[in-house]
Amino acid sequence: MYPSILFIGGTGTISSACVAEAVSLGYEVTVLNRGRGVGLRPLPAEVRTIVADLEDDEAIRSALSSQSWDSVADFCSFATDRLSRNVDAVKGHTGQYIYISSASAYAKPVPSLPIRDSSPLRNPFWQYSRDKIACEELLTGLYRNEGFPATIVRPSHTYDQTQVVLEGGWTTVDRMRRGLPVVVHGDGTSLWTVTFNTDFAYMFAGLLSNPAAVGEAYTITGDEFLTWDAIFTELAHAAGVESPDLVHVSSDTIARYAPDMGPGLIGDKAHSVVFDCSKVRALRPGFVQKVPFHIGARRVITFLDAHPEARSVKAPVNEAFDRIIAAVRG
Repeated sequence: MYPSILFIGGTGTISSACVAEAVSLGYEVTVLNRGRGVGLRPLPAEVRTIVADLEDDEAIRSALSSQSWDSVADFCSFATDRLSRNVDAVKGHTGQYIYISSASAYAKPVPSLPIRDSSPLRNPFWQYSRDKIACEELLTGLYRNEGFPATIVRPSHTYDQTQVVLEGGWTTVDRMRRGLPVVVHGDGTSLWTVTFNTDFAYMFAGLLSNPAAVGEAYTITGDEFLTWDAIFTELAHAAGVESPDLVHVSSDTIARYAPDMGPGLIGDKAHSVVFDCSKVRALRPGFVQKVPFHIGARRVITFLDAHPEARSVKAPVNEAFDRIIAAVRG
């Protein structure tokens, strides 16, 4: 009998691809979510669904403790209170608890490259990352003290065809198409990795119900490391813009004019990152990055051009970019 897997989430950017990969391998897959529709990421027909609101503690405890699974994959815990609730509910009901953390948890500024699974965790700039670190510490303590079968996964910037990976999202693509300047943080030469969700899912599947993964942490990204200028340019070309007007602005300046963008830039994207993913690759050999970014960028633009309901031009983002560009161009 194939392993049984419960996904807490299951229709998000990363989890939807992992669900599909698990189904393709023959696993018995159950998804727990609010049941409010799957939008642009439909679930495979083989998937069983448990409907429960993640904000309803009693409903979640009842759903999670009512049966057992070989693995539980938690994509929806962003702070220790929710994670503790979920863990308490599945104790004794699963042989593995896979927690989706974040590669932004690795120390910033980056002390050395490549970043490995054993690299230190510290992020004084972004609360999101600090919350993920706290969740990892909770699980590490439970594994060491009680033998709770935790596995930690750290994705970096993972996307699918519904998402523009730039600050400002579709608003930035729209600006490039209209010949307007767009903001690139720093000098555009820092290195970044963007991983298509199906490439992530191939590696993730090697962890499922794998006893060798218990008590371990794994970084999962693709093999491609690009400058931000290259990322902007590939998306511009995919959108039919040959020569985008890229305005390089320090991350501190962007944060001053657009505070909502500050933590994610200064705490993550402003830093060059190169990851060593050899540890996770050993659990499922044969990985090949099937969607390099020059292909992924075209998938994104093609999809969003065909689905106007999935894109939007946001006036506050435009206004913030105009203020930033006016300031740096005098």
